[in-house]
Amino acid sequence: MAVILQKKYVYKGLSSFRKWVKKYKKSFRLFLAGLEKKRTPGLKNIISGADTAVWSEMNCLSCANCCKNMTPTYKLSDIRRIASHLGMTVSEFKHKWLKKERKPGGDWVNKKTPCQFLNLATNKCTIYEIRPHDCRHFPHHHKNFRDYGHIIKQNLEYCPATFLLVQKIIDALSQKKN
Repeated sequence: MAVILQKKYVYKGLSSFRKWVKKYKKSFRLFLAGLEKKRTPGLKNIISGADTAVWSEMNCLSCANCCKNMTPTYKLSDIRRIASHLGMTVSEFKHKWLKKERKPGGDWVNKKTPCQFLNLATNKCTIYEIRPHDCRHFPHHHKNFRDYGHIIKQNLEYCPATFLLVQKIIDALSQKKN
């Protein structure tokens, strides 16, 4: 499925981003679903190049939408490390900040959003050096697309960098065809 953007997406704040997502989310998700189903030679290199280009244009501190609207999953090692840093027991940390998802084998996640560790005035993480594994690797662009395409589809509506990544993949594949 060819997705044609009337003009190129450039991050100009969250309200602008939300308008773009509303307009293109469905077609971008269909594009990604199609990409998951077929073998695309050179896809790993295309994604890698697109990701490099994205980070030359985006600065997470101008956004922090992930921290404002999503929650990371916490591994037990994350919980232990952060609790220790905060001078809390694991039990105290879980009780104060986390909840267990209801699904079988559910993950530990924040009780609320925005994240309790986000400084809303600066968009900086107050525990950045010891942040959860999930946060360290967000938005997961560098992972194998075959295994993590569903994550890119999910992050599309929360992360302007992911939205831009998909646009750049579409552009690169269109140029490759020509």
